[in-house]
Amino acid sequence: MERINVSLFLWVAIGCFLTGKVSAMHHIVGGSLGWDVPPNVTFYQEWAKPRTFGVGDKLVFPYRTGMQNIIQVNKKDFDACGQKEVVDMFYSGPTILDLPKTGDYYYYCGVGTHCEAGQKLAITVVDSEGSAGTPFHGSTNSTVLGVSNNSTNVTVDPKSSAGSVRNIGVVSGFVSLFSAYYLREGWMGI
Repeated sequence: MERINVSLFLWVAIGCFLTGKVSAMHHIVGGSLGWDVPPNVTFYQEWAKPRTFGVGDKLVFPYRTGMQNIIQVNKKDFDACGQKEVVDMFYSGPTILDLPKTGDYYYYCGVGTHCEAGQKLAITVVDSEGSAGTPFHGSTNSTVLGVSNNSTNVTVDPKSSAGSVRNIGVVSGFVSLFSAYYLREGWMGI
């Protein structure tokens, strides 16, 4: 009987554990354009505006190594496209960055005049669940990682499977809990 209780407890723990790890969002920076010189200087801020960036989320910067990079800086360097107080530098694409704590984060591309052309992103990370917001409609005519995208209106689907997976984890946790109770009370007659 103790063997059954231990294994059922493990199933319940696994089911509940699944609920916490899937809440982080992976934000693909720039949507279909990726991390590239944008069609206008406000492109990345427009992309970020409807989104919520939560603690634990990840920023995915899709770019080719050698063509782009990512410089993480403070606000003053961000505004000036300067590198006086660099926080971090990333040169190997694609790059996935964790958002470990609340606060403002500033990124730009340090290649040539890409920053001055608008390849820069400022976000605020909050202590809540991240979301993709509403669909992003941008104007692009570029190539991302070798795949041509010649459409003028790009819609990035804001839906994520994270909520569905989390719901499955919650349901499996409750099913396991009720199964454990039923086995203990129903089959054992205790």
